[in-house]
Amino acid sequence: MYSLRYIVRLISAYLSRFKGIILLGILIGAIIFIFFGLLGPLLFSTGRYKIGIIGRYRVENLPSSIVSMIGEGLTEIDGGGNVTPNLARSWETPDKGKTWIFNLKQDISWQDGEKLTSASINYQFSDVEVDKPDEHTIVFKLQEQFSVFPSIVSRPTFKKGLLGTGEWKVTNISLGQAEFVQKLILVNTKKDKQIYKFYPTEEQAKLAFKLGEVDQIQGIYNIKPFDNWSTVTISEEVNKNRVVVIFLNSQDKLLSDKSFRQALTYAIDKNSGGQRAISPISPNSWAYNPTVKTYDQDLVRAREFIDELPNELKENLSINLVTTPVLLSLAEKISKEWVSAGIKAHVQVSSSIPYEFQTFLAIFDIPTDPDQYAIWHSTQTSTNISKYQNPRIDKLLEDGRVELDLEERRKIYLDFQRFLIEDSPAIFLYHPVTYTVIRN
Repeated sequence: MYSLRYIVRLISAYLSRFKGIILLGILIGAIIFIFFGLLGPLLFSTGRYKIGIIGRYRVENLPSSIVSMIGEGLTEIDGGGNVTPNLARSWETPDKGKTWIFNLKQDISWQDGEKLTSASINYQFSDVEVDKPDEHTIVFKLQEQFSVFPSIVSRPTFKKGLLGTGEWKVTNISLGQAEFVQKLILVNTKKDKQIYKFYPTEEQAKLAFKLGEVDQIQGIYNIKPFDNWSTVTISEEVNKNRVVVIFLNSQDKLLSDKSFRQALTYAIDKNSGGQRAISPISPNSWAYNPTVKTYDQDLVRAREFIDELPNELKENLSINLVTTPVLLSLAEKISKEWVSAGIKAHVQVSSSIPYEFQTFLAIFDIPTDPDQYAIWHSTQTSTNISKYQNPRIDKLLEDGRVELDLEERRKIYLDFQRFLIEDSPAIFLYHPVTYTVIRN
């Protein structure tokens, strides 16, 4: 009992003597707590964002918007489609496009700290011989002339493990069934973190946003129901590197007739959904032709083309329109317009490009270079969606990919667009608007 009274008196004396210092310490501690608890996160913490991406992607074909954050190519493409230096400071071709020599910049390192040299550049091309005569030079030897090659190596290059030269580094990647990417975590030099989660459909991404799995979703086409939410910020962008297009099967009995293809084209109102498109080449491109035929809606003209058809074709004017789920409402609108022109129309939904179809409504990614040999040349049976065959178009596409002079290439692609649009193997509607939704 005596020892307890002694301890109490000792504590009381201590507190009486040092109470000022103790109170000051408590006050300073409270200030520090408030500062780091409330203001500290704003001043010192790093950003951490969870972003929803729509689509199925594997490691080798991640969206370009993400890949460009991680790595760089030998070249890069500017807003007008021009090829400019990136990892390479210059390049040349001594034999009109069969051999391409790239001279590397000398002050660049990989994300692991290793110096960038020709030996560490890892492009894989079939039928291309690669030489690396010194650490600052890389030589690609092609089997044929190919003027487009400098734009091909704008694709970012990586070391094993997606190590690039960009500001953002991959710290974690999760794969699901069939090796599709489920989650990707990037961190930059400031320790900011971007967490990307991938969803097969737009509806699944929207549900993930509603449940709080992600803080934002990018690249959606249908803004509902978020347009009525007060807790989000919505931004929109016209994507001029994509075009909503109806591919017409030119080998179909009806659609092999140019007049019928033009009738279908004239019947459609193309001024809804985004910025009007008239060509397969982006309006941002140096090769864009703004003077091609526009095919503004004209039901009278459409019916005139139908009247000119042979009787055996007019007996069964019935068209099946296949589309993806995201464009279903547009497909239904188009089918009604075709009916108004005197054409029976049916809509079918497919999640992928159908093997057999009459017409196919889809969103087309426009190549960064105006070369569209794979899409329209008659020899490209697996990628020529319209099954299109036209010797004049074939020749223009062949010439365009070997011509080195930029002005001469431009003339070739101006003609390519003019003749292609006149022949109507596809109907170009608009450049779609995409939305980004961010939680406030």
